Amino acid sequence: MLPRRERREVRSSAGWMVMGKGAGPSALEVGKILTIFLYLFPAVSLQCKILKCNSEFWASTPSSGPEELFCTALRAYNTCVRRTARTCRGDLAYHSAQHGIEDLMSQHNCSREGPTSQPRPRPRTPPPPPQDSWERSDEPETCHYERSFARQSPPPNYTHCGFFGDPHLRTFGDDFQTCRVEGAWPLIHNKYLSVQVTNTPVLPGSTATATSKLTIIFKNSQECVDQKMYHAETDELPAAFADGSKNGGERHGGNALRVVEKVPGQHVEIQARYIGTTIVVRQVGRYLTFAVRMPEEVATAAEDGDNQDLYLCLHGCPLNQRIDFRVPRGRGTGAPPHGFTYQSAMAKCKERLPVEDLYFQSCVFDLLSSGDVNFTLAAYYAFEDAKMLHSNKDRYHIFDRPRGAGSSTHRGTSILSLALLLILALVPWIQCSCVCL
Repeated sequence: MLPRRERREVRSSAGWMVMGKGAGPSALEVGKILTIFLYLFPAVSLQCKILKCNSEFWASTPSSGPEELFCTALRAYNTCVRRTARTCRGDLAYHSAQHGIEDLMSQHNCSREGPTSQPRPRPRTPPPPPQDSWERSDEPETCHYERSFARQSPPPNYTHCGFFGDPHLRTFGDDFQTCRVEGAWPLIHNKYLSVQVTNTPVLPGSTATATSKLTIIFKNSQECVDQKMYHAETDELPAAFADGSKNGGERHGGNALRVVEKVPGQHVEIQARYIGTTIVVRQVGRYLTFAVRMPEEVATAAEDGDNQDLYLCLHGCPLNQRIDFRVPRGRGTGAPPHGFTYQSAMAKCKERLPVEDLYFQSCVFDLLSSGDVNFTLAAYYAFEDAKMLHSNKDRYHIFDRPRGAGSSTHRGTSILSLALLLILALVPWIQCSCVCL
């Protein structure tokens, strides 16, 4: 007969829906199920903080120790969930949490009455030994993208995508666009990962939007990593995946995926070495920015039956969602709508972006649209991330083509084509004239 604590640990390997007395999920399984719900149902309002309750519960759940410690953490979780009732009512993740709490309380014989102290952070684990470090030497070569190439093979071609500000998009093909795209939109979706953003209006009634939520799912990858989800939203930029871990799991190549916190609450980097990918997520002011470096073959690795038409990083925004940000707003002599004139917006952006490229123009556009000076920093960091992640230093800056350049080129091509047609039409006449002579 196993002791009670060991029985709980054995039960934790069971799934969510199993038959038999005492069957049920561990705290980790509860976290996974709730976070999957949050991804599948992106319509959850920004006011619903069920994810925060879930993360705090996972962080405070003891992996061993007296049963009462687990019950204390569970009661604190229940209290947190109940506080979200008004803003989360009708949300599937909220109701799933309620049912999960009921099941866990029953399985562990936890009473509803008792201490509900604030969740205490889980003790820090000691650093892994050198053989389990990021540069683990016995890691499978398949979990190191660049090592998996033959020595004679050319290096992979890397691409870059960035999404920031009002929002502005730099695609894998170096197209630069400004888009409306309010609500949830997919940036990337391929065999290896999915990235989705949610954009909300910057000001009430405004058509200008910015990113307030970001979800990244790294898919299960054979012997390298387990499926992992990273979720960030305004004022919540976690330094770990949604299940509380910081790497790709217990598999032999688990360290080929990790989350690195650069600046707490402001800057996180996710390194997915098994697919040669680096992702940078920042919070600047109230909004998030996204940047990625990814091999071209990974970016275009479509799943079966998926034509990848709607993914913004690959194909850009739909035509009906694009905005011509080259038309400056507020350039007139009247009172500026948000505190900046065209000249003052240009002067402000010059402080961080001395080169008048499309990053500079996007900065001016955002100041005129919102008046929020944090958008200056968003454009600046987007350019800095491009310099770090883009493989071609000659393409760091992107410049707008002069208006009319395309039409004049087209007119020149048309005139040349007409001249060639006239020459071809005259050839038979000239040949006939020569024969007659």
